[in-house]
Amino acid sequence: MLPVFYDFTNGHGILFGNGESWKEMRRFALANLRDFGMGKKVIEDKILEEIHYLIEVFENHKGKAFDTTQPLSYAVSNIISNIVYGSRFEYSDPKFKATVKRASVNLRIAGSVSIQLYNMFPWLGPWLKSRKLLLKNIENNKKEMRELVRGLKETLNPQMCRGFVDSFLVRKQTLEESGNKNSHYHDKNLISSVGNLFSAGTDTTGNTLRWALMLMAKYPLIQDRVQEEISSIIGSRQPLAEDRMNLPYTDAVIHETQRLASILPIAIPHTTSRDVTFQGYFIKKGTLVFPLLTSVLQDGSEWESPHTFNPAHFLDEEGRFAKRDAFMPFSAGRRVCLGESLARMELFLFFTSLLQRFHFSPPPGVTEDDLDLTPAVGFTLNPSPHQLCAVSRV
Repeated sequence: MLPVFYDFTNGHGILFGNGESWKEMRRFALANLRDFGMGKKVIEDKILEEIHYLIEVFENHKGKAFDTTQPLSYAVSNIISNIVYGSRFEYSDPKFKATVKRASVNLRIAGSVSIQLYNMFPWLGPWLKSRKLLLKNIENNKKEMRELVRGLKETLNPQMCRGFVDSFLVRKQTLEESGNKNSHYHDKNLISSVGNLFSAGTDTTGNTLRWALMLMAKYPLIQDRVQEEISSIIGSRQPLAEDRMNLPYTDAVIHETQRLASILPIAIPHTTSRDVTFQGYFIKKGTLVFPLLTSVLQDGSEWESPHTFNPAHFLDEEGRFAKRDAFMPFSAGRRVCLGESLARMELFLFFTSLLQRFHFSPPPGVTEDDLDLTPAVGFTLNPSPHQLCAVSRV
């Protein structure tokens, strides 16, 4: 494991764990994400509730330019909060705001040059300011999570689990009562798993939505076509997950945003399970391998215009939505994204609801051409800092 990933979790949790502990944590997390509504009507209702809070924030700017980063991050983070803790946070909650900010800063630092050097030369660690800040942020976030877990533990009712944390605590309690004191259900795995779900579930989806809104402002004709489709099929009622099949162009725009933005250019590290020869190269069992997702998402032999925003990549000749085998932003294999169906539902509902209510454009004095699609450096690829105007269409 790379040193920076070990710093995040010390080998515990879902994202960077290994062996039996990882298998058990991933299995448990997947089962609980499903139990608490991932891909079902119950989580759709939570997303629709959150959309109202998000639209209110956008409306408060009254068409003036603002940075969409914070409100989108808070809204998406609250969906994970509902699943993990069983409740949402107010956008004004200082602890919530600080936790979301630290998680974002950590992912940016993790992709920095100094941390890449640290990964190659771990002995540099004690002298790197970026690593010291990373460790400080990680510890502060763990402290906040421990406090929230402590509160849930004090009000725990095994007959009525409110979220992932409750389920974990009940499983831990059951195992301990049966005499199993050395299971994988311990506090370190709990805190690391909660942190994994938060950071993975907030940054990727939140930043994909930021890319989507910026791309709409940059390509107003595509935005107009999305809004025409939404108006003709849905009208003024609230978009629902079941509407996706009737909005092929809108669905294609969301998929094309994910493809071009390539939020996670390099997948989570894998280890070869056996000796393998790949394209003439011998790779020994146990070798650390980094799948390069961008090499597929922007492969010139798979996509007609790999470096251009082109929703037609996902449409057939009749204008129907067309799946593509080379579309794999959620990675692949045994470590494929746990929350893919949740992320897909969030992206669709947030995007269609925002496009239904607002027209997005660059700030005064900024042209569409001025909106820079060069990503900011980090472990994930975020849009460069920018502001947008959200003008009400209602």
